[in-house]
Amino acid sequence: MIFCALLLLLSVCSQGSSKLWHGSVLPTLLLLNDVPLYGFVTFRLSSDVHQLVDRVRTWHRVNSLCDARGHPGSSSGSFFSLEEELSVPVALGGMFKNVAAICLHLVGPLWGKKTGASLTQCFHQTLTMAKRLQARRLDGIDYNPWVEFIKLSSEDDIVNLGQGFPDFPPPAFAVEAFQHAVSGDFMLNQYTTAFGYPPLTRILASFFGKLLGQEINPRKNVLVTMGAYGALFTAFQALVDEGDEVIIIEPFFDCYEPMTLMAGGRPVFVSLKPSPTRDGELDSCSDWQLDPVELASKFTSRTKALILNTPSNPLGKVFSRAELELVASLCQQHDVVCIADEVYQWLVYDGYQHVSIASLPGMWDRTLTIGSAGKTFSATGWKVGWVLGPGRLLKHLHTVHQNSIFHCPTQTQAAVAESFEREQLHFGQPSSYFVQFQQASQRSRDHVMRSLQSVGLRPIIPQGSYFLITDISELKSKMPDLPGATDEPYDSRFVKWMIKNKGLGAIPVSIFYSAPHRKHFDHYIRICFVKDESTLQAMDKKLQKWKDELGP
Repeated sequence: MIFCALLLLLSVCSQGSSKLWHGSVLPTLLLLNDVPLYGFVTFRLSSDVHQLVDRVRTWHRVNSLCDARGHPGSSSGSFFSLEEELSVPVALGGMFKNVAAICLHLVGPLWGKKTGASLTQCFHQTLTMAKRLQARRLDGIDYNPWVEFIKLSSEDDIVNLGQGFPDFPPPAFAVEAFQHAVSGDFMLNQYTTAFGYPPLTRILASFFGKLLGQEINPRKNVLVTMGAYGALFTAFQALVDEGDEVIIIEPFFDCYEPMTLMAGGRPVFVSLKPSPTRDGELDSCSDWQLDPVELASKFTSRTKALILNTPSNPLGKVFSRAELELVASLCQQHDVVCIADEVYQWLVYDGYQHVSIASLPGMWDRTLTIGSAGKTFSATGWKVGWVLGPGRLLKHLHTVHQNSIFHCPTQTQAAVAESFEREQLHFGQPSSYFVQFQQASQRSRDHVMRSLQSVGLRPIIPQGSYFLITDISELKSKMPDLPGATDEPYDSRFVKWMIKNKGLGAIPVSIFYSAPHRKHFDHYIRICFVKDESTLQAMDKKLQKWKDELGP
């Protein structure tokens, strides 16, 4: 009704002029009982509109003046009424008063403006857009649990064991390499080759070519990206099309699902299943297995890719050669690409061996192998990652890369290249950083597992990565009704309770599962143990206090 009244008001005040109704579309915000309504009034700013604004302003000023002086007036209490001024029937007075106020609000800022770009700019600055703003590919993926839990763990007194980053310096040779890149050749301040700084692509091709048993061409088979995260995003955008299915093994690093959805694909989930608990022994992530029959059932004619994370986050599982051969066989049988996220490949414990699936027979030609300098050299803020693979796949990632990022910062690439050159000289020797870092990380893992057990938590022994998950079932049975939303998984409520009451940060494992499966795995939390000794000591103090509160 208000919208119709506005059109009528404009019609009456224009005195029949046709000039009022031609030209650009004016987005108009209407208010009906304080509810915003969106409509469009089509007209060109002409002398008619100026006259309308002038009349409304005059009516508004006179009425305001009369109201201030207490003069009697019409039924509205004002000396002049809008009905009288515009010669509109009194019965419509209330409606037109509202419309006049709206017109004054909307058109008033345009007084003195010229038609054209300035008019459009003025409306864009003052009105809310009626069109949908976000792309539909963003629907359902706007919430990110990391933001919430990182914020909760950011207080000074909280020991943050949730976020996956080392809180100690990178190795001295990597820091020196970065300093050389910043203070040395001034040309490192400029652009480099789009698909990777040539010294870095060469050393990556040489280093990993030996491990994968391939002759890797640094120009055709290597792409340097903005961290492994950027490599994953580029791969999904390059290869996953509308309606394609992507098989994701649960628990999974949580970006895999939204990246699949953003590319228009459909995630298909298959879970690792834990074996029954053995009394008196800690469970191992090696006990979490894929059901071969279930895995095979997930492959269809629409399956485009399978993503494999080994060593995995959050579980810390290192897939065995037999498990990899099963995955490889199914990928070849169904002509599926394997996206291998291997960022933790140097952190494997207890004598287990990391095997790259691309090294298996027939798999190089259908595998993208993703790595991370941040995880390799304990410098996650450098944001340098890479993808290795056959030219028939990499060329499509190149297309995405050159039309989005184009190239990555030159100086950090130079620092990573120099660090790999140093490591290549020491590889496999006691002086190797990869060897030393693995040994130090295993000691930290063992320290954290012992400490967690002191308060009734049951860590699952990880074979690799930065992380372990720990079973909180015993505490869940004692504290089943922690505060939180009714539909919030228990592990999420437990982590918030632990941060607030015990000063320890962690990540709920349910966020690493698809929505239908979260309720089955809401009795685990994830802990990052690749931390400085001072952080582990602070953790011990918090846990000891917790233990004392529990009593004998």
